[in-house]
Amino acid sequence: MSNLNQPVGVPSPPRDSTGPISRDGATYQGKTAGHADAAPIARPVPLNRTEVRTIMVSLMLTMFLAALDQTIVATALPTIGHQFLEVSNLSWIITAYLLASTAVAPVFGTLSDIYGRRAMIIVALGLFIVGSVLCALAPNMATLIAARGVQGLGGGGILPVVQTVISDVVSPRERGQYQAYFSGVWTAAGVAGPVLGGVFAEHLHWSMIFWINVPLGIVALALLLPRMGKIPVFHRRRRVDWIGGLLLMASAVVFLLVLTWGGNRFAWLSPVIAAMLGASLVLAAGFVWHARNTPEPFLPLSLIGGPVVPYAIAAGALALGAIIGLTVHLPLYYQVVHHLSASESGLALIPIAAISTGGAALAGRTMTRAVHYKRVAIIGTASAAAIATILALVAMPLWPLLALLSLLAFGLGTTFPVSVVSLQNAVARPQVGTVTGAMNFFRALVSSFAVAAFAAILLMVLGANVSIGHDGAGQANAISASDLTAAFRYVFAAAAVLLAGAALLLTLMEERPLAGPQV
Repeated sequence: MSNLNQPVGVPSPPRDSTGPISRDGATYQGKTAGHADAAPIARPVPLNRTEVRTIMVSLMLTMFLAALDQTIVATALPTIGHQFLEVSNLSWIITAYLLASTAVAPVFGTLSDIYGRRAMIIVALGLFIVGSVLCALAPNMATLIAARGVQGLGGGGILPVVQTVISDVVSPRERGQYQAYFSGVWTAAGVAGPVLGGVFAEHLHWSMIFWINVPLGIVALALLLPRMGKIPVFHRRRRVDWIGGLLLMASAVVFLLVLTWGGNRFAWLSPVIAAMLGASLVLAAGFVWHARNTPEPFLPLSLIGGPVVPYAIAAGALALGAIIGLTVHLPLYYQVVHHLSASESGLALIPIAAISTGGAALAGRTMTRAVHYKRVAIIGTASAAAIATILALVAMPLWPLLALLSLLAFGLGTTFPVSVVSLQNAVARPQVGTVTGAMNFFRALVSSFAVAAFAAILLMVLGANVSIGHDGAGQANAISASDLTAAFRYVFAAAAVLLAGAALLLTLMEERPLAGPQV
């Protein structure tokens, strides 16, 4: 049973000697690379439930900003292109943000372990707010694209730092519940973003999609910063391996450009794509070599090894890749096969996003009670893989399709709290930020790969003369319903493979005891 006198945010002693070690009111998961003890810089101060609630609300608002910005811009793109009289570079408004946010995720995670969460959340939100102002004031397309890059630098730092702060505030056993709440934030942003973007662009001005970030960001900082002083401090000052960080970021940017341009601006087998892919691999190899020969590397390779972390990262990445890939391409399927309008197709995506939150909530609740907490994620992800297989084999009417996709999303949603908490529970406290940043980095790469792979599958089946963009848009009038139905069988099959891989990885992942009160 839970100890009612246990302060929120201070984990109770574990029940098993193989689990975390509790000392001085703080939880330790072993030793930091190169250090004999993972001692906190500041002694943890117990947080009462009101303080935890206030911190969580401010963190949810912070994450809502980053999530909203990934959905609110798309519906305003036609209006922006019309004002600037430039359509050819519109996609770079999305791409600039994607490249910047993906590249800096591991940077902010690592720096939060060196300079602290407070400093990094200020930097991330500051960059995001400044980037938003620059976007709103942009006089031309080039300036807007550059400002989106600045905004992406902040947005890419928000997610790993927020997830790391959550790990500092609540114990691993309780953390799954809070991760489910944050899944709901992404759902709300996914639903509200396109609607707000369309309303602002049509009835006010497109710059409002960026101005709205300023007051929300200031409120988030005002709520969060006064209470950051009571959060346990686990960061450790050390030299920053900028060479390793730059090699990792450069490799990721080139790889993302390959996924963005491949099959779109350049043919997949073109010399340009081959050269860029080769450059990305060389940079990645350089990062690995540098990490092995540096005393304190940017991302220690040992940190992403072992029986927990690589499995948790890969399982979460495959599950997220499957749902993102389907979400991007399903609107075309709805429009061509089921004759829905563009707005109706958007509404048809809501069950996938919303119901995945229910799966995350179930998994989070299970983690507070069960010893074998990963079973719910294994069952959920395996069920999602089975449903995707059914969709690959059987074409069905719209409502049965939506029902099955909702069940798929529910099962898939159980993966995220389990994977995040498991990997954070498996490393020393001073390395939680680094491993969380790495997790978000690989999730973004796999999601981009899944979107590109699903598009490539559709192109191979439908023929190279059909254009399918990375935003899921295609030449709907040039594709027959029967052809697209046949093509999507392979897309659903690919999703089933990703989900089956996630279920297998969760099965192989070691299930370590979670510190904290068991309800």
